[in-house]
Amino acid sequence: MGSSRFSFANLAIALSLCLGSITYGYDFSIISTTVGQASWYAYFGLTTVATNPNYEYSNQIIGTVFGLFSAGAIFGAIFVGWLCDRYGRRPALVVAAIINVIGGALQAGSVHIGMFLAARFVTGFSGSMFVTLVPIYIAEVAPPASRGLLVGQHGAFFLTGYTLAAWVGVGSYFSSSAAFNWRFPLSLQALWPLLVLVFFKWLPESPRWLVSNGRRDEAWAILSRLHYDPKDPEQSFANREFAQITQQIELDQQTYGDCGYVDLFTRPHFRKRTLIGALVMWASQANGAIVIYSNIVSLVAGLGFNSTQSLLLSAGWITLACVGNFTNAFFLDKLGRVKSMMIGMSGCVVFTIIEAAIVANYGGTQNKAALAAGVAMLFGFIIFYGGFVDTTIYVYGSEIFPTHIRAKGMGWCMAIFFLSTLPFLESSAVGFATIGWKYYLLFIILPSINVVLIYFFCPETKGLSLEEINGVFNDKVAMQLTRIDGEGAATDSGVLETDTGNNSNNETEKTDAKIQVV
Repeated sequence: MGSSRFSFANLAIALSLCLGSITYGYDFSIISTTVGQASWYAYFGLTTVATNPNYEYSNQIIGTVFGLFSAGAIFGAIFVGWLCDRYGRRPALVVAAIINVIGGALQAGSVHIGMFLAARFVTGFSGSMFVTLVPIYIAEVAPPASRGLLVGQHGAFFLTGYTLAAWVGVGSYFSSSAAFNWRFPLSLQALWPLLVLVFFKWLPESPRWLVSNGRRDEAWAILSRLHYDPKDPEQSFANREFAQITQQIELDQQTYGDCGYVDLFTRPHFRKRTLIGALVMWASQANGAIVIYSNIVSLVAGLGFNSTQSLLLSAGWITLACVGNFTNAFFLDKLGRVKSMMIGMSGCVVFTIIEAAIVANYGGTQNKAALAAGVAMLFGFIIFYGGFVDTTIYVYGSEIFPTHIRAKGMGWCMAIFFLSTLPFLESSAVGFATIGWKYYLLFIILPSINVVLIYFFCPETKGLSLEEINGVFNDKVAMQLTRIDGEGAATDSGVLETDTGNNSNNETEKTDAKIQVV
């Protein structure tokens, strides 16, 4: 009957693509340790001393460094949505890698703060191409029952990039060379996209993209290899999935025709997905994770720890986040997407409330026990964010859109993701400097509202094939491949179920079947 579980080929493709995930994670996170290096401030004439005349200017530059990465990422997400639909997932991966190498090299070789800022924009542009494309790519080659696990590796591995950046930053801090302190960590940004180019040759194109572009023979050759099972010489699961993909794409093309970004907002069924995707991405950033990620070194230092301790604790914090993301990926197919996000965001709110109280009452004091508790609250926060949210959002965004508009939909989601980071990244340094603990109130009120919205508006998608998720959004499903058991878990049905009806011209059979509990 074939296997709906992942094969070695699925796993190998996912892990190779995750080099792109590491690229994004390293690109984003390395700046957190860079702005913790005194030699970087000295080279560009900046300061962290409040009494220095350049203090306000320095804070503005730091905000701009973070903000330009996100600004570039917004454009990169929209661009890659168009690029990988037009030319395919593989060519888009190459373009992202080449641009990223250029951005990393420019940062490492910067001789002026303007050059550095421009390079951050370029790196953000290419980094978001990876963070948008990789989950789409993996989702389109993953079996339904293990899609959460495989796509979840994307979130887990970009946290690997965060972790690598943190420990590279720690190691570079102890170098006696002022230039090495910050230039070497930045130069490693070029390594990961170069590795992407090394592994690129043997990565297959997405079979769903091939079918949507009329290249069915190529799609079948790839799909049969991905789902190969020596116990099933007839390749029954691969045959069933191929039939489902081809019929669903035909049905979608007949129903909607060619679709562009405008259709995300003008067609009701797409608009619902678009708004839900925006909600999930906004909610993931409005709980303060991006602010803590970006300012973890300075936040720990603000709790009374010296530079060395702050770098070590921040590296440990990010390492724990990485472990949490891998854990999230492993139980996501069982727990479900919506429940995972709600648990994670609720837990983050609890720890943020305690953190705000500690900073309000003990910040700036010598109460070591209270300040240590403040650091512990930051670790508690990341257990819930990394363990329940950070991986889930990419899985969810990559699967709620139909194939013919998935890349543009995910591009939109990631544009909202990065757009949502801008107000927090731009304001965080000034916010903590001016209103202190009260800045945390944002990350108590906003996520509390978002948890309620996710509960009421986000449907569950775990276990269903990408084509069957159309039924969750009241679109037509051409063929059912999975079924949902009495416990709410989707499994391989073993049969192809269709509601067929000949139209007046006896054309292609269609179905209005919805996914139902049986």
